[in-house]
Amino acid sequence: MIQLKTKGIANNITDIVVVKIVSEESNTLNCFSCELNESIVLTSNTNRLAGLKSVSEIPDLQYLDIGDIVLINPNGTVYSLFREKSPHNALFITDRCNSNCLMCSQPPRNTDDLDYYFNINSQVLKLMPKTTQELGITGGEPTLLGDRFITLLNLITENLPHTGIHVLTNGRSFAWKNIPKKLSRVGNRNVVFGIPLYSDYYQQHDYVVQAKDAFNQTVLGLHNLARYNQRIEIRIVLHKQTYKRLPSLAKFIYMNLPFVEHIAFMGLEYTGYTPRNSDLLWMEPSEYSYELEEAVNYLDSMDMNVSIYNLQLCLLKPTLWKFARKSISDWKREYLEECKNCNLLKECGGVFATSKKLY
Repeated sequence: MIQLKTKGIANNITDIVVVKIVSEESNTLNCFSCELNESIVLTSNTNRLAGLKSVSEIPDLQYLDIGDIVLINPNGTVYSLFREKSPHNALFITDRCNSNCLMCSQPPRNTDDLDYYFNINSQVLKLMPKTTQELGITGGEPTLLGDRFITLLNLITENLPHTGIHVLTNGRSFAWKNIPKKLSRVGNRNVVFGIPLYSDYYQQHDYVVQAKDAFNQTVLGLHNLARYNQRIEIRIVLHKQTYKRLPSLAKFIYMNLPFVEHIAFMGLEYTGYTPRNSDLLWMEPSEYSYELEEAVNYLDSMDMNVSIYNLQLCLLKPTLWKFARKSISDWKREYLEECKNCNLLKECGGVFATSKKLY
């Protein structure tokens, strides 16, 4: 896994601050805060810089680069928020969610953090380069931000007009037409909404997300997004509860959601809630290979854009390799010792370093 935080000794820092690394000297990184219009120094040296805000005695600065954006905590912890050289950057919106999925990799917390993350993300957007190719928006459930979700998308449109934006959301909020209508006014055609649909049978979907009426809200939300010309991706996590209905779900998508531009079938990440629900969820890819192949081939035959995420080539039928994508984010992707002699190593997406159990 890629290092995303470090810790040193904070000097003259009394509140959290978001800064961009602008230059490098020996054992020292010079940063600038757009919000405060001042400089802050990160250094591995033991000496404190008189009169300057700094974090000293940082054990490792090697993972940070010029152009990176970091958050500095008064306790000396430095968190990476944006990595200049990575294609896998995202804004984290909230820990809160109105669903409670059995296999959630980021279990929700009932915490009042909307203001905190909104303020941080607003600063990050002002510091990000306009050349950024892709940016994710994730949580929790981003739409719980309310009208400030629209404000955030407007900030993105203003500061990153050419950046591809991928919003991970359960889509339930879009059942109320006023929200997709407001989204349409943002006018950003680079935004894609990635929305999970786990079954064509409403009770099964509701059980997986642990929320009554979630299926009806999600499907209505998908249609409302389409009504206002928004771009949509469907995401389907593969596990024991729903694998038998994958072919019927594929047909449901083609018949009822022909406007979606992409469908992704996703291998299970064994972290978050999944370990405690292992008996309900866990199965080897070989056990659902028939249903997965039938669903993928059906959608492909109907000229729908379909992919397979998070599954290794050695666990897929060769007939499905052309659909497999290197989808695991670089900061949590690794390859096993057994992978080193594989001829297809460069084509394979690896495994989750975050998973506590592997296929």
